[in-house]
This record gives sequence, structure tokens and C-alpha cells, in this order.
Amino acid sequence: MRFAIGCDHAGLALKRLLAERLQALGHQVQDLGTDSAASCDYPDFAEAVARAVAGGTADQGLLICGTGIGMSIAANKVPGVRAAVVSDTFSARSTRQHNDANVLCLGERVVGAGLALDILDAWLGATYEGGRHQRRVDKITALEG
Repeated sequence: MRFAIGCDHAGLALKRLLAERLQALGHQVQDLGTDSAASCDYPDFAEAVARAVAGGTADQGLLICGTGIGMSIAANKVPGVRAAVVSDTFSARSTRQHNDANVLCLGERVVGAGLALDILDAWLGATYEGGRHQRRVDKITALEG
């Protein structure tokens, strides 16, 4: 699978850890920044990852900031993106299974390294169920106008 990943300064350490996990599992990782602990603006990186996913150069995206919330808000402005901020494994599985989420957002200040790895594993292990959920995903897509 091809992943586009990005973070702001508050998510740098966790981004690096999760990128290593993805690569170790055989996934392709396109790192869209940041590569510095200097203060920067999360919407820039959210947009880059979201556009990669929506444009088809990445299958899924991974975004990390302090809470994951800002990244998810920004990424969801790009049509075709369903970004979900999660902080537990149940939500990670459910948003893939029921919402066909294609961008995972995490908060480095919210989840520790161990839990973040478990969340990523849960995300990777889940697949969209379709069926009764498709009608709802279609309604979300229709909101994009």
C-alpha cells in the first residue's frame, strides 16, 4: 500500500516512528513533511497529504499534530478525503470498516508511542465493509458538492 504521511512540529517524533513501522511492514511511504521541530502550520501538511490521497498518488494518508484535530479538520476540506482523528484501536478499526476513512490522524500529545503503533496496526488490519455503510458514505460524499 502507498501511504502519504505528514506532520507539523508537534507530531515529528511520532511521524518518524510510524513511518518506520509502515516501511517495515512493506508499505511505500511518501513523507510530505515537516522534517523540522521548528514551528510550522499544520494545514499545509494536511493539504499535501489529502491531495495525494484524493489524487490517487497515495492509497491512504497518515497525519500527526499535537492532537490530530487540526489535521483532520484541514484534510477533510479536500473532496474525496475522509480523515478521522482517533485515539483508540476500536475507533481506528471502526472508521475503516464503517466510514471507509482514508486518512488516519493522530495526536502525539494525546497518544503515546505504544498506543499509536497499536492504532496503526488496527487501522491496517481493518477493511471497509461496504453494504449498509455505503449509503452513508455516499451521503458524506454528496456533502462535498
